[in-house]
Amino acid sequence: MPGNTPIAASKPPKRTSMARSRLSQFRKYKVLYIISLPGLLYFIVFKYIPLLGSAMAFQDYNIFNGFSGSPWVGLEHFRRMFEYSEFLRILKNTVLIGVYDLIFAFPVPIILAILLNEMRVVLFKRVLQTVVYMPHFLSWVIIGGIAIGILSPSTGLVNSMLESLGLDSIYFLGEESYIRSILVGSGIWKDSGWGTIVYLAALAGINPELYEAARIDGANRWKQISKITIPAILPTVVIMFLLHIGNFLDFGFERVFVFLNPLNENSGDIMDTYIYRVGLIQQQYSYTTAIGLFKSVVGLGLIMIGNTLSKKATGSGLY
Repeated sequence: MPGNTPIAASKPPKRTSMARSRLSQFRKYKVLYIISLPGLLYFIVFKYIPLLGSAMAFQDYNIFNGFSGSPWVGLEHFRRMFEYSEFLRILKNTVLIGVYDLIFAFPVPIILAILLNEMRVVLFKRVLQTVVYMPHFLSWVIIGGIAIGILSPSTGLVNSMLESLGLDSIYFLGEESYIRSILVGSGIWKDSGWGTIVYLAALAGINPELYEAARIDGANRWKQISKITIPAILPTVVIMFLLHIGNFLDFGFERVFVFLNPLNENSGDIMDTYIYRVGLIQQQYSYTTAIGLFKSVVGLGLIMIGNTLSKKATGSGLY
């Protein structure tokens, strides 16, 4: 009978159950969310909101008219960028220095971390770690001053050694042929020790029983490194490599600016110093914004290509 028909229990809407699930997850991990807020705010304020300023690359921007009052010029600044012989020279310098840094500087922290990991005298290991970490905490102004003092043609340590061997002194910072080597070499000295931290953490996660089994099988120290250590840290190396090539054209302003002078800037001037000189000093904001956007697009493209190749070759990547 209609009066005796049981009423089916109503189910809560699907959206309501999902909302409750999300609320429970938030309550469970609320401390982590709260801790992450400063980092999120940092990226929103200093990374994402400034992206709106990229519109200047497509405008003839005037600081008095603002974004809304400045006329749109489309890709005019990008066309102008590749027509300037000066920009092509700057691009060549940036690419060459980036390639040198990738070839010579990137492997150094890996090799240094493996060497530190192989040390058995703990006290000596700790002291050496502290020594190689210390240059990272010095500013590039101090690093530049030290390098200039060491390479001085009159009182520098290097030229004193050359003169003691009967050779002529060399004005390293006054010749174009040396500036790229100086830039890459100073970066290795400053940051290679700090870069070992990530690799040492990866090495600490290797199971010691693997080395014990290898020693029982008669593997020497080199075999243990090549068959156990390097394969174990390879995923970390791949991730760091992808992050490195993402900043391929972003070599750093301070790192170069402290070494530049009129005698070596033809081979040492890079995009960052060019943007400073043309954008801030000469106030060509739209043109240098186009250069900055070009750098970002190239970096994004390199990360995507490198990540795809890495996943196919090693099975690991950034995403």
